[in-house]
Amino acid sequence: MSGPTPETEAGRARIENKAQLIGYFEQGMKPREQWRMGTEHEKFAFLKDGLRPVPYEGKSSIKGLLEGLQRFGWEGVYEGDKIIALSMPNSLANISLEPGGQFELSGAPLTTVNDTCGEITEHLRQVKVVGDELGIGFLGLGASPVWTRAETPVMPKGRYGIMAPYMDKVGTLGRDMMFRTCTVQVNLDFGSEADMAQKLRVSLALQPLGTAFFANSPFLEGKPNGFLSFRSHVWEDTDNARAGMLPFVFEQGFGFERYVEYALDVPMYFIMRDGKFVNCAGESFRAFLNGRLPQLPGELPTLRDWADHLTTIFPEVRLKKYLEMRGSDVGKGAMLCALPALWGGLFYNQSSLDAAWDLVKGATAEQRQQLRHEVPKLGLKAKFMGRSLQDIAKDVLGFARSGLKARGFGEEPFLDVLDAMAESGQTNADRLLGLYHGAWKGDVSQVFKDAAF
Repeated sequence: MSGPTPETEAGRARIENKAQLIGYFEQGMKPREQWRMGTEHEKFAFLKDGLRPVPYEGKSSIKGLLEGLQRFGWEGVYEGDKIIALSMPNSLANISLEPGGQFELSGAPLTTVNDTCGEITEHLRQVKVVGDELGIGFLGLGASPVWTRAETPVMPKGRYGIMAPYMDKVGTLGRDMMFRTCTVQVNLDFGSEADMAQKLRVSLALQPLGTAFFANSPFLEGKPNGFLSFRSHVWEDTDNARAGMLPFVFEQGFGFERYVEYALDVPMYFIMRDGKFVNCAGESFRAFLNGRLPQLPGELPTLRDWADHLTTIFPEVRLKKYLEMRGSDVGKGAMLCALPALWGGLFYNQSSLDAAWDLVKGATAEQRQQLRHEVPKLGLKAKFMGRSLQDIAKDVLGFARSGLKARGFGEEPFLDVLDAMAESGQTNADRLLGLYHGAWKGDVSQVFKDAAF
């Protein structure tokens, strides 16, 4: 969940017409040689003594983690007098906090899966060094397996005090999303408006496959929750005005302008003024564009306001100046590197992208939505367009592997872990449930050993 956009001179420019909003997305278009990938992942911090969530302050704390990591060159980012993130000088990488203390690395845009996997490995080494000193471990699961909402700490970030009460009005699972889930995503570039449209269509249609491959959240409050990916299920009733499968993307003529029209009508959460959050929950950015925002009557938005608003839209795939693949539970080890390999292999080779589009272009909106609904429970056992998702997975992995091979960076082995899943039909959530009903004898606390980084 991204934070407010850093202030820049360009970001302070007032928006006077819709063309400027369209232009914001057009700025993301890059020639192929400049395409990069950036991987983000969240993880649960836990106290090794007692397996409890980590508070913000204290001897063993989130604050202590953030301060301790500065020995590796990270610099503190503050909200008031509270350290709430870290930035790396001369890099676009940062470390941030999710509402319940989930610890997130937002990686820099890098050239290859090898590079982004190396970045992840180094980050995990750093947090382990500091975490071990503080008695803190890190858990790679899509949902917290034992803690209740009440037990989960709340981080001192102003935007969360606005979002949580609003989510209570528009869905039943918004607080679970905020405080009890973790994801991994990869951000990828596009070369033109047409390229963006094709990639967004392919990734939306196949995002449930990503959910199935990475399903890793079968427990909640000490027992199975009925899902392989509870994190994915949560998004079905968080806030449907800002989430979902975006059926309009598949309509003829879709492009930047149509996404702008959609985003203008997604209810706002906040704006930033003088370093403080202004609660605009439920208000219309379209009204803001016309100078009719009740909180700032007569004032027009800035490009920073628009960029911040886009971070509060949560579809399965999100368009910013790049595309964000948002459908997957976090996992540990090879899974963190498999995600950029999967989508990078599909997106960064035209033949692979075309093959993936040919595979899904005949699907109806109803079929795509049905798959989205079934996958959190069924994983690779779901059906799509008359075929098993497991069989489709094998086709898609073949396209991705061909795409990686054509790139010539030796990235193909990062798909091996997904090939094994496609062959067996078993996700990591299936494996964990097997352990729960078998060797663990119903003791979910064993997952803190199995899923720890």
